Formats: sequence, C-alpha cells, structure tokens
Amino acid sequence: MDPAPANSRGVTGPAPANSRTATDPAPANSRTATDPTPASTTAPARGSAPPDGPVNGRTTSAYGTAHASVGARPPARTAPHGSTPATALDPVAAPRTPADATAQGAGTSRLSTTAATASPARPPRPPATSVAHPAAHPAAHPPEGELAPVSRRFLAKATLVTAVLSIAGALLGLVRDQALARLFGAGSETDAFLVAWTVPEFASTLLIEDGLAFALIPAFSLALARRAQGVPGDPVRALVASTLPRLCLAFVAVSALIAGTAPYLVEALAPGLPDPALAVECTRLTALCVLGFGLTGYFSAALRAHRRFVAAAAIYVAYNTGIITAMFALGGHWGVRSAAIGVAVGSGLMALIQLPSFVRQLRRQKLEQPTPAEAGEQRAVAVALVATVLLFALCRQSQVLIERFLASTLPAGAISHLNYAQKVAQIPMTLSLMLCTVTFPVVARALADGDVERARGRVERDLALAACVVLLGAATVIACAPQIIELLFQRGAFTGRDTAATADVMRVYALGLLGQTLTGCLVRSYFSAGRPTWYPVSAMTAGIVVTSWVGAGTVGSWGVLGIAAANAAGITVTAALLLAGMRRRSVPIRTRRVLAELSRPVRAAVVATLAGAFTASRLDDPLTGLAAGAATVLTVFCLLAHALGSQGLAPVLQSVRSVTRRLTHGRSH
Repeated sequence: MDPAPANSRGVTGPAPANSRTATDPAPANSRTATDPTPASTTAPARGSAPPDGPVNGRTTSAYGTAHASVGARPPARTAPHGSTPATALDPVAAPRTPADATAQGAGTSRLSTTAATASPARPPRPPATSVAHPAAHPAAHPPEGELAPVSRRFLAKATLVTAVLSIAGALLGLVRDQALARLFGAGSETDAFLVAWTVPEFASTLLIEDGLAFALIPAFSLALARRAQGVPGDPVRALVASTLPRLCLAFVAVSALIAGTAPYLVEALAPGLPDPALAVECTRLTALCVLGFGLTGYFSAALRAHRRFVAAAAIYVAYNTGIITAMFALGGHWGVRSAAIGVAVGSGLMALIQLPSFVRQLRRQKLEQPTPAEAGEQRAVAVALVATVLLFALCRQSQVLIERFLASTLPAGAISHLNYAQKVAQIPMTLSLMLCTVTFPVVARALADGDVERARGRVERDLALAACVVLLGAATVIACAPQIIELLFQRGAFTGRDTAATADVMRVYALGLLGQTLTGCLVRSYFSAGRPTWYPVSAMTAGIVVTSWVGAGTVGSWGVLGIAAANAAGITVTAALLLAGMRRRSVPIRTRRVLAELSRPVRAAVVATLAGAFTASRLDDPLTGLAAGAATVLTVFCLLAHALGSQGLAPVLQSVRSVTRRLTHGRSH
C-alpha cells in the first residue's frame, strides 16, 4: 500500500485571520485533523476546522497553507471578469455581521451567507448539503490537489517502503552481477559488455537518479503548490503537457544517436579493448534503454512529488529481473549480448510498473483547463535549470569513463574488477540516500512555500543520518571485503585471484563513500529550489580534475588500486566544495555545526573498522568471518557513536526500538 496520504475532495479558499492553518497548534477546545476522536458532538469552536468525513477511511489536514476545506457543497458562483467580490471568490472572507462571524467560526457553511445577512430582502441561499457529519469524523480534509503535512511517521513509513524495495532491487543487482560472473567470467567478453554498460550507467544517472529528478521534482512541487493556491486550471497537467512529449522525442533522438555512433564511442571509451566489435554490438542494444529510462525518471519524479513512493522504489526490481531473465534465457545462444538485451527489456519494465500510478495522479484532479494565455505564460522547466542539472550528472558519471579509460590499458579483467568492487561498495551509499530520496520533495515543497527554516532543519538531519548509515556500511565493507567478495562471486569462471583483486579495489573505493553520500545529499539541496545554479557543476568539475590527475599519476605503479584511490579523492573534494558553498548558494545550513556532527561517526567508524577487520581475519570460513566481523563493526560503531553523542544515530535507534515494541506487542496478542 502506498504510504502517501490519499488526496480527498474539497474546496479551497483563503482562511480568515483568526483561523488556524494546518501547522498551528489546535486550541484546547477543538480537535486537529490528525486527532480521530472528537471532543464533543456539538459544533466545533471558533477557529477550528469545519467538520467533514474521511475519504476511503482516511483523514488528513491541509498542507501548510492558509486554506480551509469542508464537505461537499453546491458549486460556488463565479464573479464577473475583473471583479473579486468576497462572496464569490473568498467564501471565508471577513464577516460583515455578528451572525456571519458565528457562521464562519462554526464552519457550518462556506457559501455566500454574508450576502444573505447583509441584505434581508434577498432570499437566503440553501445551506450546504454536507455540513453536519457524525462526530466520529470531525477532521478536515485538504482540498483536492493539496497534500497533507509531512509527519515523522509518514517519513519513516515512506523511507521504510523505499528502503525495502530498493534493497530488493540491490540484491537482485547482486544476483545479476553473480550471474554475469558465473556465465561469462571476468575476461575480455565481460569487459566488452561493461564498456557498453556505460550507456545504461549514464542514462540512469542522467534520467532517473540525479539529472531529471533534480529538475522535475522541484517543478512538480511548485505546480502542486500553485494548484493548492487555487491557480486557474491544473498546473500539474499543464506541466506534463508542456514537457513530456518533447522529452520523449529527445529520448528517441539520443537513443538513435548512440546506436549510430557506437563504434566511435567504444574507441573513445576503451581504446585498448581486445574485442571492440562485440562492445559495439552490445552498445547498440543498450542504447534502446534511453527511452525507457527517460520515461522512468519522469514518472518517478512526478510520483515522488505527489508522495507516492512504492512504484518509484520498485523500478530496479523490475529492471534487474529483466536482465537476469534475459541472461539465463538467451545466454546460451547470444552469449554476453543477452545481458545487453536484458538492459533494453528491463528499462521498459521500469516505466510500465509506474505508468498506472502516474495516470491515476493525473486523473485525480479535474479542473477547468487554463486559457491559452495562461498556458503560454507557464514556463514548466527552465532550460538553464535542465542544463545545469544534466551537466552536473554528466560530470559526476564521467568518473566511470575516466576509470575505464585508464583500466583499458591494464591486463584483461581490470575493468571487471573495478566494476564488481564498485557495485558492492556502493550499496551502503545507496542505503544512506534512501531518506534523501524521500525528503527531497519535502525540501522542494518547503522552499516553494518560502519556509527556509524547515528546509534547513530537514537538510541538516538528513546529512547526520546519511553519514551514520554510510560510515557504518563503509566500515563493514573495508573490514570484511575478502569474505564479501568470496561469498558473492567466487564460483564458476570467477577465481580466487579475481576475489583477492576485487576485494583490494573495494577497500580503496570505500574510502570515498562518505564523499559520495555527502555529494548526493548536498546537490539535492542546491537544486531543490528549482532555480539554475552552476556552482555544483563547478564543484564536480574540480573533483573530476583531481580524479584524472591522481589516476594518471598512480595507474602505472598501483594499477587498479590507483584508479580506485583517484575516484575516492575526487569525490571527496567535490563534497567539501559543495558543503562550503551551501550557506551562500543553497539552503543556509550551519556548516560548522554540520562538520562537528560529521566528525563523531567518522571517529567511531575508524575504530569499528579496525576491530571488525581483526575479528574477521581470525576465522577461516568466509560466512563465519563475515558474520563475526560485521557484528563487531556494528557493536563498536553504535557504542562509540552513542558515547560521542552522534545525532544521526538517534533516529536509527528510535526506529529499531519502535519496531521491537511492535513485534513484542504483536506476539503478546
């Protein structure tokens, strides 16, 4: 079930000065929208929410705006063009008589009662058809198209759903890599496919994970905010109509361009590749994924802005399922080309699983269409914003190009070792960014509403929690690297030598995981306001320069380890620059306070890594060594982080205690 609150029907209107918004504390004699139990069966007190029944058994409150909502009523009269009478456009305007004030304070009608009392000769209009509801459902609903306030419970639930489905997708990704290693080993054939794998890697970053999401989530958040403010027409549908068709044409054009220039791309990416012809074939097959990834990214951004996370979190489950199925079904005849076919099939499945939910969100709001003049004035997504977002994502993903370019001159299997090590090492980073994926629309909506303080608090909490999660994972990866790789990959054509080489590379990669996570968290803040900014591109460019220089200087003596070290150094430089520029160019976080907070889990992770590595090395069985080493890392890290007062650890422990209490309560019943 989707964790997002269901939108309920209602009407909007600016609230009177003495009424309370959804974020105000409720008066002592009234009930808030989140309180299911009525204080009494009489009419609510002045300033409280008008009574209304739930929709689908759920009640919500208005999203941080000065709008009220009531039950069903006859359609309001519209004012003549150019006039704005209070009775027509402002149903809850300031009352003209005491009788009107009583009617408005009790919330018994949102019709033009003021006109009836002010002009007795005019026959009064009939009351609203649904003003008195059973006392069991006194909570107010947000107007249709308006989202309920984000609570900690909602964020926890949405993060849990996203984490579970994303972990399932990551585990299937491991199964995919295991199948690739088992069926095709770590030789020249796999290297050829991994060069072609650059296409879906870039496409997923540009169109799903970073690029389009950074541009479209703020755009949809702004459209939802305008919808809640009662802008004529439906800004969300207008946004879709003005962007989706053009983007689809662009996706098709890029896919055709990649397929046509595949030989030149392979030559540029890996000039020393033993079998470039096979890489060209695989590249042309993987080029088909661009359209599927583009639609997936668009649907994901729209659904997350609407706080619908289930379908968006399940995309990699569908993607990896398609690849695994294709490899086992077609691998015997097509060889490694079957994996490339699976990429194309999986990208289509990613879009298809989101399409029903996306269509439901568009159909939910039925308003009059905007006039041509209004539609022409709406600039959905600025070209400059899209340019900066895509350039940042392109620069970030170009680290992979640098790695494979440098590794193509090394012995066969070097690219495969880098690929397997990176895939496993990035799992902690992926888990740490789950919360940021959920809260990115929250930050964007807060900035759209002008609430900078709420956005700053959210970003600072996200940084603390993400740092704790990724450092705990990095400590486990470094301490237990040989055991992890042996259990995951050492079978079939993947030998013990491959295990040792991949484990060494993974340990070096893990040194840059904190930088990867901070970059992912911070760049969302830069683009959450929906305005173009070139600073993240500059910071990422500086990191790429460091990666190139360090990689070129160390690949001759250190081999693949030098390439991994260059990656860690470059992304750390980028994270430091992004953090330094936050106060003046993005959400104004308290930088010194954030740095002091980050230092606590870093110290705990260093000690936990040493203790975990010592424990894991004392056991010969890889499974036992991994279990003992991971348990040691977890225990030492939690104890030290708690002793040092790490703020990011508290929400994790609170969630664990909450789950434990629920499980215990379930057993007792």
